[in-house]
Amino acid sequence: MSILGARLGVDIGGTFTDVVLQRDGKRFSTKVLTTYAAPEDAIIEGMHRVCSKAGVQVSSIAQIIHGTTLATNALIERRGAKTALITTEGFRDVIEMRTESRFEQYDLNMTLPQPLLPRNRRYTVRERMDARGQVLIPLDRTEVETLADELREAGYESVAIGLLHSYVNDAHERMIHDVLAERLPGVMISLSSEVSPQMREYERFNTTIANSYIKPLMKSYLVRLKGRLEAEGASCPIFLMHSGGGIISLESASEFPVRLVESGPAGGAVFAAHIAAQHGLAKVLSFDMGGTTAKICLIKNYTPKTARVFEVARTYRFKKGSGMPISIPVIDMVEIGAGGGSLAHVDSMKQIRVGPESAGSEPGPACYGRGGKRPAVTDADVVLGKIDPDNFAAGTIKLFADESAAALKAEIGGKLGMGSEESAWGVAEVVDENMANAARVHAVENGEDLSGYTMIAFGGAAPLHAGRLCEKLGIERCLVPPGAGVGSAIGFLRAPFSFEANRTLFMRLSRFDTQRVTRLFDEMELEATRAVRSCGWSGEILTDYKVYMRYAGQGWEIPVMLTSEEARSADPSVILQRFEHEYVNLFGRTVRGPEAEITVWSVNAQTPATSVAPVEALSVTRPVATRTARSFFDAGLGKRVEASAHDRDALPAGSEVSGPSIITEDETTIILPSSRLAVTLNDGCIDIRLQQAPKASHAANAKEAAHV
Repeated sequence: MSILGARLGVDIGGTFTDVVLQRDGKRFSTKVLTTYAAPEDAIIEGMHRVCSKAGVQVSSIAQIIHGTTLATNALIERRGAKTALITTEGFRDVIEMRTESRFEQYDLNMTLPQPLLPRNRRYTVRERMDARGQVLIPLDRTEVETLADELREAGYESVAIGLLHSYVNDAHERMIHDVLAERLPGVMISLSSEVSPQMREYERFNTTIANSYIKPLMKSYLVRLKGRLEAEGASCPIFLMHSGGGIISLESASEFPVRLVESGPAGGAVFAAHIAAQHGLAKVLSFDMGGTTAKICLIKNYTPKTARVFEVARTYRFKKGSGMPISIPVIDMVEIGAGGGSLAHVDSMKQIRVGPESAGSEPGPACYGRGGKRPAVTDADVVLGKIDPDNFAAGTIKLFADESAAALKAEIGGKLGMGSEESAWGVAEVVDENMANAARVHAVENGEDLSGYTMIAFGGAAPLHAGRLCEKLGIERCLVPPGAGVGSAIGFLRAPFSFEANRTLFMRLSRFDTQRVTRLFDEMELEATRAVRSCGWSGEILTDYKVYMRYAGQGWEIPVMLTSEEARSADPSVILQRFEHEYVNLFGRTVRGPEAEITVWSVNAQTPATSVAPVEALSVTRPVATRTARSFFDAGLGKRVEASAHDRDALPAGSEVSGPSIITEDETTIILPSSRLAVTLNDGCIDIRLQQAPKASHAANAKEAAHV
């Protein structure tokens, strides 16, 4: 399917809404403060801005791709619909009991996160399936009808249905759905057998509840958005970015909004993977820092790492198990409350803490002059000289440096006996160390050494902090791509249409049923390809096959990729070889004795990726004349330094800038510490490296940097 005309990418963040228009190979972008009461208002404003820049009419937009944090924020802030859960008798408290694991082993006062639904909103029915889908206790329709009347009187807006073993046999969930649809026509219904047809009832129930909880909110928003866009003249198809790094239809997103929970960060990972492919970088650390959060993702061989379970709203920073599990296909990343709007304070131990609470866009950091009195990371960056108050967001937002200094002095300096600049230094170092620690933990959990990785930094705040983060992590190279300030929105425009279908079918290799496996793969492939076709795609569709395996007795599985031929032949000996290969890669050896088994099967259908042209190597570099124009506080040296200032658009390919320096553009600013050197590559990327080599060898280094 060829898209003629302009394409619009829109990313709603906690602080800014990023809008990118792509037309005839050219890109136009803007950042607008997010409007919480009606998020579509910021989209409309941003759309008109970029259309004006491009000199086109709104009606020329042929496709809109949208990602948002609205679903995530609704779950974190508990702002969803009045929701009920219907589950199997005896399993009412599964979402409160969790898995009974302790995510903080030695904390005697550990507090478990509260379940999304209190106990009085959880209902049971007498029924039971076994793990093979055989009916042990039939479901009485009369009981369901009586329960439906009770739910109607209670005034529920949405109902989640999650029965034990319904992922194998959904007959009882279907019966409940039919009764509720008949007796509660205005209530939205989510079935666990549709939302997340996988084993492990805690994760499955929680995912289904989350889907029900945000479904009325997201459906209402998407309907409003479509209406507003049509009223403005943009009557084109609208698609949504999902958490797995692909695009789904607006209708599918309305039915399964839980798949949108990590849609914005997923776009950023797609953006970073594209840059990695252009530069031939097999190991990349994607660093996306916006106004509210920072996201860190490992990308190997130009593909972001994926998972099928992730957590929202962790109560203990970096601790697995302390959040709300969502069991859907997702790009695996760590996300922490460290953005430009993250608020700083001094705790009872006289230590500076930053985040996870954010000033957002309303009122925003103190420097916004919108009533915020508490200091945020952006206030620290202003006081440290990293941000020009008169040229923030291309001059569209005026900042007030005196407000930043006053807030830092009152909240930090006044309690610790420091001036405003020293307070700002403390805030910046804490937030940078928080992000560095998150990156270290994420790398260790995945068995990786970050010293061999290249960082790709994007998001409005990332280029301000990337240089210091590289110093802390021992990373020698960092790329800041063109359009870094709106990287996630650009990623939306590069993402494929895709859908991943998952099923649980427990099977040991000694009792492998080839016929059943082949039939299962066929069913999942049909489901996944239908979802892609629903987006209007009529061309070729590619399919990836995956199984999740473990040794008998183990609690968790590892993903094992299969080729199309391997999936079609369904040969257990080949699958075992694949499993052992992946197991050795992760753990260094196989396990003798226990038998291998498969728990989850997966098929992902997607449109072919666009070809990526390698970046041509630089033939020569030219040092740019330095002119001291500004100063900033260099945390690595612990002092303020005189820096040269450059406009990124005025640095053609081959331009070489030595730190300390400041490189500005409309949507972000690159801070080049004294320890770093930057070269503009042929694709416009700013390549930041250690200042170790003598000047004569810089051209050779730059040629290596622009790897073909």
